[in-house]
Amino acid sequence: QVQLQESGPGLVKPSQTLSLTCTVSGGSITTNDYYWNWIRQSPGKGLEWIGFMSYSGSTYSSPSLKSRTSISRDTSKKQITLQLNSVTPEDTAVYYCASGPRRVPEGGFRYLEVWGQGTLVTVSS
Repeated sequence: QVQLQESGPGLVKPSQTLSLTCTVSGGSITTNDYYWNWIRQSPGKGLEWIGFMSYSGSTYSSPSLKSRTSISRDTSKKQITLQLNSVTPEDTAVYYCASGPRRVPEGGFRYLEVWGQGTLVTVSS
């Protein structure tokens, strides 16, 4: 059974880079037709999709965040890393790692099968 665990600093200063890691256990990040997503939820708001790393190593990010987002992977460690540059207090949110067999931009959140517990990141000086 696949499990996901997010990790990273809980506090980031404005203009700095937010860096989070999703560690996968119980499965392979190169499983065919599977996508590893980053999603966030700001206080009082709905879920916002950030981007995904595909099983093949390709990535795709939300157009609204694309210029500040980088998603990478380490297959040997089974980790997916999110970097979000030039953060502002508006980037304060609970960040989730979630996986599923469909691309979120096409199928929405309903095809996501496994979610991490989420990690709160606060952007503040």
